[in-house]
Amino acid sequence: MPVDLKTELAALIKLQTVDSEIHKLKNEKESKPQEIKIIETAFEEKKQGLLALEKKGLDLQKQRKDKEGEILAQDENVKKLQGQLYSLKTNKEYQTMLKQIEDAKADKSLIEDNVLQLFDDFDRLSLEINTEKERLKGEEKIFLEQKNKIDDRVKEINDRLAQLDAQRKQASVDVAPEVLAQYDRILASRDGLAIVMIKNNSCGGCNMSMPPQVINLIKMYDHIITCEICNRILYVNE
Repeated sequence: MPVDLKTELAALIKLQTVDSEIHKLKNEKESKPQEIKIIETAFEEKKQGLLALEKKGLDLQKQRKDKEGEILAQDENVKKLQGQLYSLKTNKEYQTMLKQIEDAKADKSLIEDNVLQLFDDFDRLSLEINTEKERLKGEEKIFLEQKNKIDDRVKEINDRLAQLDAQRKQASVDVAPEVLAQYDRILASRDGLAIVMIKNNSCGGCNMSMPPQVINLIKMYDHIITCEICNRILYVNE
């Protein structure tokens, strides 16, 4: 071996410090898209109120247009009825026709009242829509600030990960390839923690109690000792 095992373990301990930060930062980075999705969803939900108001405005405009069409139809009906007055032969028919004309005019008047009410409703709704738009501008500003903050944090993480990658390469120099490969396998399967210190005669990873003979084997630095339970590499602080 190009270096002794004790030196390799010391290098692995330094490497673990770097890898622990890498693991933490990568987990944080992976959570950022979900954070953005959450605030985007919240903002979209706030926009639904405005969309509902705008839809209501379109409905009012359609109702008003329909009512205006009904007014035109009533005008045509009145003209038609008035045109028939002079062709009637009896007074009774004449009076009946006059009553129909008056009823048609009354219906038209009611429709005109409805149109005026729709105008008033639309004016009030327009004010409400404008107020909601202003409120949403503030909500959008908050949303964009939050999103930019998350984006900036992702950039910070990427910059730091690049630095840590260089540190990792430097820390790996004093570790034999086969030892590094074993370490990397454990790192990947044990949530970013591959080498742990014996604490109070127990594994620092899973708290499994270590018998004295195992601790003595670790101190001999003859070969790498791993925990029988969690498979992490063990070392003692001397």
